[in-house]
Amino acid sequence: MLKPLIAALALCLYLPLAAMAQRLALSFDDGYDPDKLPNARALNNQLLKALKDNEIKSILFAAGSRVDSQEGMNLVGKWLEQGHQVGNHSYSHLNLDEKQVSLDRYLSDMERNEDVLSRLPSWSRRYRFPYLKEGNTEAKRDGVRQWLSAHGYGSGAVSIDASDWYYDQRLRAWMVRHPGESPQAFKQPYIRHLLDRAAYYAQLARQAMGREIDHVLLLHTNTINAMFLDDVISALRDAGWTFIPPEQAYADAVYQEAPDTLPAGESIVWSLAKKQGLPGLRHPAESEQYEKPRLDALGL
Repeated sequence: MLKPLIAALALCLYLPLAAMAQRLALSFDDGYDPDKLPNARALNNQLLKALKDNEIKSILFAAGSRVDSQEGMNLVGKWLEQGHQVGNHSYSHLNLDEKQVSLDRYLSDMERNEDVLSRLPSWSRRYRFPYLKEGNTEAKRDGVRQWLSAHGYGSGAVSIDASDWYYDQRLRAWMVRHPGESPQAFKQPYIRHLLDRAAYYAQLARQAMGREIDHVLLLHTNTINAMFLDDVISALRDAGWTFIPPEQAYADAVYQEAPDTLPAGESIVWSLAKKQGLPGLRHPAESEQYEKPRLDALGL
């Protein structure tokens, strides 16, 4: 009985760390806005179907300004019905790093979204900062952190940031210019982007934390994910990633960290690496400036 166990342990010593434990939870920001998207219900159903077909539980961080309508809340409710979680993403999607956004205004906006979420049968007290911006001053950063702690919120941080929002912008603009044509040309570039970002932040976590962590990937409820999420999931699995529920990922100690950085925010891994002074970090952590040349070169 001992020989197989010893052999397995010996094999682990020779396996690359990345191959031993790459676990990932999916999270989505915003919620589909039926007032702006005539096909919001269809997109919501497509996204949820991909998650269901792949037996993945996720979390939606809903922004009230996008879902504060009967139909919008019905779409959010579908997430709960299928066993996913719903967290707070503020009401107005304010950027806490902007000078004109005061602490009081920001906190009031968070509370307003609580009122919206209270219409649901249940929701999770996790907060996702819009744009991943956690404050450009110590007073704002610490004020929000204190409010979250006092109101019983858990972390809604991400470890893997990506530019799915930019790929979605380019996809929708392309579809307007090419009505009736298939947008399949976007699929492989988009998948390559997410695989690249996942690998980058996984390596950065090993540098900053000295170990493998359970990751949380930031995505959005948009058109490109409704179209290609099933393919994205398959590609990530082929690359060695195992999907876990958000609650399991957030049990990792890394999400209890509160880096003393200003401006605060971005990926928790990126923020910790910045605090440690690790070289080679780019800022902003994810921006269209990195992806625009690639899509331009492809004629997309």
